[in-house]
Amino acid sequence: MGFYSDIIFPWGIDLMMSGSPFSDYRKALLKDISGDVLEIGFGTGLNLAYYPETVTKLTVIDPNQGMNRYAKKRIESSVIPVENKVLGGENLPMNDNSFDAVVSTWTLCSIPQIEQALSEIYRVLKPGEKFYFIEHGLSNEANIQVWQNRLTPLQKIIADGCHLNRNMKQLIETQFNQVQIEEFYASDIPKIAGYMYRGVAIKNA
Repeated sequence: MGFYSDIIFPWGIDLMMSGSPFSDYRKALLKDISGDVLEIGFGTGLNLAYYPETVTKLTVIDPNQGMNRYAKKRIESSVIPVENKVLGGENLPMNDNSFDAVVSTWTLCSIPQIEQALSEIYRVLKPGEKFYFIEHGLSNEANIQVWQNRLTPLQKIIADGCHLNRNMKQLIETQFNQVQIEEFYASDIPKIAGYMYRGVAIKNA
C-alpha cells in the first residue's frame, strides 16, 4: 500500500463518511439485521455502532491495512463479537451457506472484480437469507452519466479504486433473482457522486 491509500485516504474517508446523511442511512439499513453477519468492505468500522443487539457475531473484511488501523479501535469497544480480516471480497475463505446476512455499504464501487465479489456474497449466504446494501453509482440522468463516465478514471486514482459509474442495480440483479431496491439522490452530496442504490437481495431458498 502507498502512503496515500494507507494513511491519507483512510483518514479522509473516516472524516467524510461519519456524519449525516451517511449515519442516517447506516442506521436505517442495519436496524433489522440479526444472527451471524458478514460485512464486506468494513473500512474504518463506521457501521459498527449501528448493528443491533440481535447480531450474535460479526465477521468483517477489508483489504486496506490503513482502514484496519481505524477499525481496530472501534472493534475493541464493541459489545458484539467481531472477527476482523484484512481481505478482499473476490475470494472469501468462508464455507458455502455460512451467514444469516451479508452487508455492504459504499464498497462495491471500489472492488476491482465486482462480479466475482457478488458471486462470493451469494455463495456464503444461507438459502433464503439477505444481502443488505447501500451503494452509490450510475445516475438515471443522461447528463449526469456523461460526467460520471468522464471523471471515473480520476476518481479511481483519488478514491482508492472507486467508480462513479457502476450500475449497481444491474450488477446485483445479475447475481440475485430477488432484489428490492430504491434509487435516489442523497441530500447535500453532488449528483455525480450522490446517486444511491439501497435495498436487499435475497438468496434463493
